[in-house]
Amino acid sequence: MIAGEEGLLSDLSALEIAHELFEHQAVFTVDESRSIKADIPGAHTKNLFLKDTAGDFWLVTVPAEDPVNLKALPEAIGCKRVSFGKPEDMERLIGIKPGSVTPLAMVNAAPGSIRCVLDQVLADADTVNVHPLRNTATVSLSGKDILRLIRHWGHEALVAVIPKKVR
Repeated sequence: MIAGEEGLLSDLSALEIAHELFEHQAVFTVDESRSIKADIPGAHTKNLFLKDTAGDFWLVTVPAEDPVNLKALPEAIGCKRVSFGKPEDMERLIGIKPGSVTPLAMVNAAPGSIRCVLDQVLADADTVNVHPLRNTATVSLSGKDILRLIRHWGHEALVAVIPKKVR
């Protein structure tokens, strides 16, 4: 298996997964991505790289505008209390830097090294927009195909209703 964006694109092709790639300027936050979202149809995402008190790492992908209730999250996904993971752990485990986080980074992860969670709304969506391992592009594909890729790379993919923080 090939890691990195080359491996991702190769697997998209080999598995005949319909997708569309959009190149754009670098975006690091949901706020910065708002202007890009207007030009790309479908559900947009944000990603949380987390570590629980048991030492397990989690990559949680939710709709971009959803405020996540981090206190209620552990019960929803079956883990201990969570906090944000360190950038050096992100690079070590999924091979990317902050600002480029994506469930597609599981192509770089060793099976069992990190748990990947996709919000139920995204898992059911026909078009989900995520980074292809870099924040200068967006790839559109179905939630079902994101899960298919994650499983193809040897990972369990958990689908959960992610609790929202009340604003």
